[in-house]
Amino acid sequence: MTQHDAIETTPLGAGPVTRQASARLVVRTRGPGFTDITHAIRRWLATSGIADGLLTVFCRHTSASLTIQENADPDVRADLATALDHLAPRNRAYVHAIEGPDDMPAHIRTMLTDASLAVPVVSGRLALGTWQGIYLIEHRERPHAREVLVTAIGAAQDDASA
Repeated sequence: MTQHDAIETTPLGAGPVTRQASARLVVRTRGPGFTDITHAIRRWLATSGIADGLLTVFCRHTSASLTIQENADPDVRADLATALDHLAPRNRAYVHAIEGPDDMPAHIRTMLTDASLAVPVVSGRLALGTWQGIYLIEHRERPHAREVLVTAIGAAQDDASA
C-alpha cells in the first residue's frame, strides 16, 4: 500500500457556478474573547440560494480576527486566549501605541490567527466538522462593532435540485 492509497476521495458536487451572494454582518463584541458567529452565518447562508459551493468570511479589521475552533468545550477557547496572551502580551513596551497599549498586541494576535476563512457549502449547509464553530476573536480591551463580510459562490439551489 502506498501513501496515496490511504487517501479516500468522495465527490461532493460538480457543476457551473451559477450564483453569488454577499452580505455584511455587524458583530458587537464585549471586549477580548471569542464571539460565535456560526449561527448568524448559517441563517444568512440559508437565504443565499447557494446549494453547493464555497463560503468566504472576511474580517475588515486588523485588531480582530477569525478562526474555526472547538464549539463544545469553552475551556478550549479559554486556553486559546491564554496562549495568545503569552504570545502577544498586553503589558510589553511596543513601539506602536498610538491607539493605546492594547493595539499592537491586537495586531500581533490577528497576524497569528486569520483575517479570512473559506468553508465549503454542501447541500446548502456549512461543511463544518461536528465540533467546529466560526468565531470572531476580539483582541482589543473594550467592546467594538466589527464588520464581517460573507460571500458564497456556487450552484444555485434551483440548479442543484434539477
